[in-house]
Formats: sequence, C-alpha cells, structure tokens
Amino acid sequence: AHGYLIDQFFWEGMNHRTDEFGGKTIKERSKFAVEVVKAMRKAVGPDFVIILRLSQWKQQDYTAKLAPTPAAMEDWILPLTDAGVDIFHGSQRRYWEPEFEGSDLNFAGWLKKISGQPTITVGSVGLDKDFGDVFTNSEFKSSPASLDELVRRYERGDFDLVAVGRAILQDPNWVKKVQAEKYNELSTFEAKSLASLS
Repeated sequence: AHGYLIDQFFWEGMNHRTDEFGGKTIKERSKFAVEVVKAMRKAVGPDFVIILRLSQWKQQDYTAKLAPTPAAMEDWILPLTDAGVDIFHGSQRRYWEPEFEGSDLNFAGWLKKISGQPTITVGSVGLDKDFGDVFTNSEFKSSPASLDELVRRYERGDFDLVAVGRAILQDPNWVKKVQAEKYNELSTFEAKSLASLS
C-alpha cells in the first residue's frame, strides 16, 4: 500500500512499463504482485498466513482509485486470492467511507465480498478527523471518536480485524481503555505524537 514497491506496480500513475508487468488495466498491472505472492506461497507452504496490505489512494494523490468499480476490483483481487493471499488488509483514509456508490461497504468490506477471505480494516479508527492534515499542520489535534460505526460494521461481518495506528501511538493503553469502556479516558491525538512514542 501507499507507494511501496508492489503498490507502485498497481498504480497507472507510477507504472509506465511496457513489458509484461505494465499495462492499461489493473489486472495487467497486478502481475508482479501475483508472481510475488505465488513465490511466497511456494517458499512458505500452505500453513503460513500471507497478508497483503492494499490501498486505492496514494500519498501523492488522495483521490487515486486503482479500481474505480467493483468489476475492476474483482480483476485486481481475484488473481491475488488465487495466488495465495490469505488475508487482505484494506487501508483507506476513513474506514467509515463507502468504497463505491450504491453500497455502504468500505474497502475492507469489498475485499472480503470479492475474495471470500478475511480482511482487516483501518483508517482514522478512534479519531474524529482525517489524519491528512497532520503532515501540514504541526498543531493538528483529533479528539477521540465514537466506535459505534466500527462495531456496527464488524458485527455485520464487513471485516474480521481492525488495525489502529495513530490512536495507539498517542495512547498505548487505548485498547485496554476501550475494552474497559473507559472512553472518557482516551487521549486526544496530536501531531507531535508522530515525533515520539507516548
């Protein structure tokens, strides 16, 4: 995800190759990732879990969408599933946003629907603001947010696991506080948290 090597092959804004690893479609541009996953599966065998983190957006372009439709997403995800991915980690900026019109499924929800595999959701979990401003505003703060929508989607079966980043970076006891329902004790995330661990 987010511009690392495999992700660079997926995105037409980065992959300008004219060989077998390039192409006009996301399916064509997925060949490198498929080959990597197949090689991993061969090396580790059937009992080792392979997790692949994916994102539609890019750090250089928050509006990028590798698969603009569910059909394009199938062309992207099914070959990766067949190659041996066990769990898809669907990264998006705000987990509560629908991936496509006509459905409230988020990115992880669509990954699960298409692949049939377990998924991980992530994206501003526990924060009341998009994290994008954190990189341009040193005074950025985001208060703790309700987890009701996250729980609703989880209980509906949209995803199987939740990744939490910035909220835990700010407050390493975040999980314990949430488990104990001590929501009033959750800390406000501040940009300066990126400079050091709490």
